[in-house]
Amino acid sequence: MDSVLVGTNSSTEQPISFYLTGIPGYENVHHLISIPFCVLYLIAIVGNCTILHIIRTNKSLHEPMYYFLAILSLTDMGMSVSTLPTVLKIFWFDAREIEVNACIAQIYFIQTFSLMESSVLLAMAFDRYVAICDPLRYSSKLTPQCIIYIGIFIVIRCSIILPVVLVRIPTFSFCRSHVLSHSYCLHQDVIRLSCSDISFNIYFGLFAVVIYWGVDSLGIFLSYAFILRSVLGIASQEGKLKALNTCASHICAVLILYVPMIGLSLVHRFAKHSSPIIHITMANIYLLVPPVLNPIIYSIKTKHIRQGFLKILKKFDFICRLEVTRV
Repeated sequence: MDSVLVGTNSSTEQPISFYLTGIPGYENVHHLISIPFCVLYLIAIVGNCTILHIIRTNKSLHEPMYYFLAILSLTDMGMSVSTLPTVLKIFWFDAREIEVNACIAQIYFIQTFSLMESSVLLAMAFDRYVAICDPLRYSSKLTPQCIIYIGIFIVIRCSIILPVVLVRIPTFSFCRSHVLSHSYCLHQDVIRLSCSDISFNIYFGLFAVVIYWGVDSLGIFLSYAFILRSVLGIASQEGKLKALNTCASHICAVLILYVPMIGLSLVHRFAKHSSPIIHITMANIYLLVPPVLNPIIYSIKTKHIRQGFLKILKKFDFICRLEVTRV
């Protein structure tokens, strides 16, 4: 295997393949490790599909806040599905090889949905800002047409940036090991294996981080600064708590996206020589935690979503009892 991994694809005229990594040192128990991963993926996909179903079938939820939640659920599902094929292929079949074009496609979808997640959270912060700071003009500002425009803008904004750097990857020479550090492709993981000049990819990547993550996080921070100022101006304690409670789910969604992202960045920056298990764990937390926890948080903290979940559970329980009775 080592002779295959090192230097065999250094020529750009030959097809390039990379080799993904599962959990180093635990290859013999990959089948067991796959169980919690399967559970998490199932929770993420079923949970977000359920939220989409509740919003679609309940006309009382056809409001801006829930439209943005539906977009967030679609984005979370995209993040989950982007990593699902390669992760399960490694754990179930030990199929580690991935062709360069497939790797680039995976990078594109992972990074695009990650950027979209941040942009949607910014849109949701703006929604909460208008609802609390300018409630009388809420319906006139956030019309269905406006939400459609915001959704289209998010998709265009987050999908056009990555091809600028990704189209360069097939032209790189890879004369080092072709083994990647994760069970899916990441841009920074691929380019570190290249012997070519990757300066453009590095600097453009930093530029994208500032323009996207930096602008989004600043926008969310400013929105909540204005929200907090408005809430402090409310006379009654009950009114303050009610206003803040409408933001609780969104604040949790922001934290479960940004905290793992910051943690992963710190690990890559200050713990480069630490155990690979730490890097792999942080990367999986960053990509799996938001899709898994967002449906749970919104089903607990949002009354209408919680009621929708309970209706589905009651209906499922009724069907199960009916089937048992027939048997």
